[in-house]
Amino acid sequence: MANLRFYSNTPLAVGAAVQLSASAAAHATRALRLEVGASATLFNGDGFDYECTLTAVTKNAVHASISSASQLHNESPLNITLLQAISSGDRMDFTIQKAVELGVSSIQTITSQRSLVKLSAERAEKRCEHWQNIVISACEQSGRSTVPIVQATLSYNHVFAHLAQTAAADACKITLAPDAKQPLSTIARPSGNIYLLVGAEGGLSDEEIALAVSHGFQTTRLGGRVLRTETAALAAIAAMQTLWGDF
Repeated sequence: MANLRFYSNTPLAVGAAVQLSASAAAHATRALRLEVGASATLFNGDGFDYECTLTAVTKNAVHASISSASQLHNESPLNITLLQAISSGDRMDFTIQKAVELGVSSIQTITSQRSLVKLSAERAEKRCEHWQNIVISACEQSGRSTVPIVQATLSYNHVFAHLAQTAAADACKITLAPDAKQPLSTIARPSGNIYLLVGAEGGLSDEEIALAVSHGFQTTRLGGRVLRTETAALAAIAAMQTLWGDF
């Protein structure tokens, strides 16, 4: 059986006795039918994997004892923040899941002119919780022990004010545009963090691209074909990992 990994939102340490979260316990007992004595791996986002043995399995709870810890070194050398305009249906879930597998460091969700999904503040908060759970599941599957954060949704205009306060001077800011003159391969390897801005269905409007450029973003293209929003983000991240990262 493949190595079983479960996320824990509690502090972990060698020798500690822990109780698995409700969702992890349900998966372990109902889907995997694990019993006392089974081995598994826990992680909480601190960069370590914690090997454990299940010590008690009941209908409502699963307990484990941690026997060892090992620091993982499988994070990408690139620090990529995906600035993703919210797309509809399963597209957003798919984009976030695969972006985590490809190694992004964080995800900033955005509302843009062409976003088909319009969320109230309450719904936006719930969607971010949903997307964070997708991130955790993607980390469980892909073997990451550092968990990217899905930031609270910002309007398009507010993104740039936020970056002005948080992004370092050497940050590389990129947005995709089908009519951009330079392909991604011509951009020099960034020395700092990377911010990748991707539109929703229909892409970014000309006004939105112009606003991004005025705030230091450079436009680039991925070949001569127009890509869907979920394809564009993932193709760009994969290309970055190939050009500058660990692919």
